[in-house]
Amino acid sequence: MAAVKYSLDEFISDMTSLVEALPNQAKLFGKGSSHLQRLIQNPDAIPEEYRMPTGSGPRANHGSYLLHQAPSGLSITAVVWGPGDFALPHDHGTWGMIGVVGNSLMETRYRRMDDRSQDDFALLEEDRVGEVRPGEVTLLIPNIDEIHQMNNLTDKPTPEIHVYGLDLRGWDRRQYNPETGKISHFSTTKWDNC
Repeated sequence: MAAVKYSLDEFISDMTSLVEALPNQAKLFGKGSSHLQRLIQNPDAIPEEYRMPTGSGPRANHGSYLLHQAPSGLSITAVVWGPGDFALPHDHGTWGMIGVVGNSLMETRYRRMDDRSQDDFALLEEDRVGEVRPGEVTLLIPNIDEIHQMNNLTDKPTPEIHVYGLDLRGWDRRQYNPETGKISHFSTTKWDNC
């Protein structure tokens, strides 16, 4: 008898129930990351077109696809990093969980060492660098451990599932230059599928 696989719909239902219960951070990350690990163990739960870069447009080697947006703010997306694709150090301004579905990514985490009194400057220190592999989940904790840089150093696409506490479209976020300290503000304007 074949094992029953965890579906995207089941994951959305479980995460919606969890977020609506307004858990503390430890419970949110504990249960939420457990649900996310179950989902990413079943790559076929994510439609194939959301596991590949768009292949066109200004970021043809990347893909960002909205899978679910709840009134509570819960946002679930599929993000695909094509070969050589990367994101410079940035933050999110909300809690997040990222699970690698296939292949791998190099993630560099940074700590802010300044007093945060300047809107256009941040003193960053590299905290850790690691390869995130299929089935692994990383957590984003606002103002504590959320500044990271992502790099796909492989020759294959790396699909991930991103779960956030709010819709990043229009949300003010920061990109950091670790060498100069300069902060640039940006926001996601749309997803590739909507």
